Amino acid sequence: MTAHDAFPTPDGASAPARRDVLTRAAALGTLAASASACSGDTRSRPAAAGPPGFRFRGPRQAGVTTPQQTAALVTAYDLAPAVRGAGGVRALREVFGRWTRALAEVLDGELSPPSPAQAKEIKEIGGAGRSRLTATVAIGPRLPRLLCVAAPPALRELPPFPDDRLDPAYGGGDLLLQLCADDPRVTTAAASALTRLAGDTLRPRWRQTGFLPPTPAGQTPRNLIGFKDGTENPTPEECERWVWSDDATFLVVRRVHIDVAGFGALGTNQQERIIGRHRASGAPLGRRHEHDDVDIFAKTPQGRYIIPLGAHVRAASPRLDAGARMLRRGYSYDAGPDDRGLLFLAFMRDPALFTRVQHRMTATDELSRFTEHRGSAVAYVLPGALPGEDLGARLLA
Repeated sequence: MTAHDAFPTPDGASAPARRDVLTRAAALGTLAASASACSGDTRSRPAAAGPPGFRFRGPRQAGVTTPQQTAALVTAYDLAPAVRGAGGVRALREVFGRWTRALAEVLDGELSPPSPAQAKEIKEIGGAGRSRLTATVAIGPRLPRLLCVAAPPALRELPPFPDDRLDPAYGGGDLLLQLCADDPRVTTAAASALTRLAGDTLRPRWRQTGFLPPTPAGQTPRNLIGFKDGTENPTPEECERWVWSDDATFLVVRRVHIDVAGFGALGTNQQERIIGRHRASGAPLGRRHEHDDVDIFAKTPQGRYIIPLGAHVRAASPRLDAGARMLRRGYSYDAGPDDRGLLFLAFMRDPALFTRVQHRMTATDELSRFTEHRGSAVAYVLPGALPGEDLGARLLA
């Protein structure tokens, strides 16, 4: 699994119409060929049968509250230097139009009428549906300023945190593209195709892959330190209150290096006290089942907190944020023995929630001794593309 791949840097002005058509056809062809090749390899598909696929069009983008796939690829882009103001709005609108048409064709079968070549492409790209591909597009804090368009008030850079060791090669970006699927080759092919469709408007800045380990159906995946990760995610009803806002949301990305060997050298009892959960079952300390309530105020008859004061689950508890929750879609990454960790992807109505939680973790979380935040980005996830409109139409109106 490669943690960072170099991109070619495009130069020049927007591509002419004929080049747009040829590039779009080539990009769709790459997607089709890759998905077709992957679809016959049973090792690349999850053991449990999932939904047949996710649609692209709709009031909300897929890849947020849709069931989590096993592979993720996040690509960040910057606007090219000439893409500014009203001209930049037109250029980005063209990119979003190309992306919308390509994704609607691949994921929704939206062709009217299809040419023989296009029909063949759509037939072959069926593997992307079986791999449950989703594409989620979000804009960074700098983009509205560069294009002179209105920005959501909560879209601002995250503040610095005392323990951050951020690498510019893994952070920031005017636009973020999250691709998830049940086959990493599908996300790689989709990223390549969409990058080509962006032409000279967007310049790739960084990318990060992530994966989930093989996990039985209905069970919570485990992270690289062996604990279940994602147990405390909000319910669909709670997502309506804490994640979505007018069919949009915010995405926080953190590339978190983990000292896997150092944590693994601890005894199981010490590991469990640092996390605040039993390793085998995932249950909160003092409880029996994974989804039992994490009562951070519960005490023993002797007056000691059952969940230690330095436990990870205490620092992250929604009880300390008036019940506010974020939706986590975390993935592991492995860039070799010296760089393994967590691709933290979290969605919320307001990134201020992440800021509060991260400050608490820096101050009290014992797990922080084994983690180092090396990459960071925040972005506004656009509303979905409704029938007859392109992605970002309301932002760039």
